[in-house]
Amino acid sequence: MNKSESEKVFCISFQRNGTRSTGEVLRRLGYSVAGWSTSNKNQWTEKLFDGNYEAIFADKDFSTNNAFEDAPWFCSNVYKYLFHKFPKSKFVLLERDSTSWMRSMRNHSNGKSLGKTDIHSEIYNRQLELWNRLRAGEKIPANNGLDLSNQDQEYIRIYETHNLGVKLFFHKFAP
Repeated sequence: MNKSESEKVFCISFQRNGTRSTGEVLRRLGYSVAGWSTSNKNQWTEKLFDGNYEAIFADKDFSTNNAFEDAPWFCSNVYKYLFHKFPKSKFVLLERDSTSWMRSMRNHSNGKSLGKTDIHSEIYNRQLELWNRLRAGEKIPANNGLDLSNQDQEYIRIYETHNLGVKLFFHKFAP
């Protein structure tokens, strides 16, 4: 399959939705896929949350790949920016039952938040909690530092709102 340099595929699904499997399928279809390890190595999520999108797009690993799975592509409505920045791109949204998704979130890191604590707190609207705990002098791990207990309702609301927002956005621009 011949893919032009400007054609990219972004998996914009929240984590724990089969993003890695989607990356494997895209590889089999002939795409060059940047997954979590590439994103982590290049600190794309950190750059995204610092508002430094252009540093991501200037990265050699970004330019040499044409498909992207996992973080940071589901974060902070980045799909809207990507849609306009790369107009020939395709976007993949995977969904699962919300309760099953939340169970997978809790199981992934033994009931702790996934990934970097500060970024996780921003994605899941827990910045005030994190800030108050840090100001109180609590030592919170940089990774997996928040407990997911008693968070189901809020996390599911955020998950479902993201999915709905993606669908409404692309419906607006559907041909």
